[in-house]
Amino acid sequence: MTLPTVDHLSEFIRSHFDLLTASEDVSLDNFLEVRMMLEVPAARLAAERRDESILERLEAAIPDEPLKLTTQDQFVFNKSFHSIVLEACNNKLLYVSAQPVFSVLQRALARSNLSDAFHRGINAHHRKITDAIAAGDPDRAGEQMRLHLEALHPEYKKVWKRTPPGSRAG
Repeated sequence: MTLPTVDHLSEFIRSHFDLLTASEDVSLDNFLEVRMMLEVPAARLAAERRDESILERLEAAIPDEPLKLTTQDQFVFNKSFHSIVLEACNNKLLYVSAQPVFSVLQRALARSNLSDAFHRGINAHHRKITDAIAAGDPDRAGEQMRLHLEALHPEYKKVWKRTPPGSRAG
């Protein structure tokens, strides 16, 4: 018997999240609430379990000049940063649980409508989260992630769009 990989499980869950989103049974608020439940504890665990290779990868996932990047490239950096934080927990279930949420949000947000100030703010938040993880401070890491996700909420509400069933745009 062949066992599924983490990526296969994430894709399976993502496809079901897509269907829920398309049916309008799952709102942006639901997605952001799940991110809060997953990523605040993830940041805390990342600070507790930190290692130098993860810190280097987190730094590399924060672009120096985000405004020179395309919207899609900005999203790739953002998703990478959050994925690395989840990976730093050394908990595959936590990692698998979050990946589909990122994928659905990627398709359901009209990211090109997000402001330059928003993109600069993301980098500032990511630096604060990274600093807290580097310091091995789980309380500060969790708080910085909470503040970051709270800051995303009103901006994402402005650009949230419904993804039609079967759509794979992104």
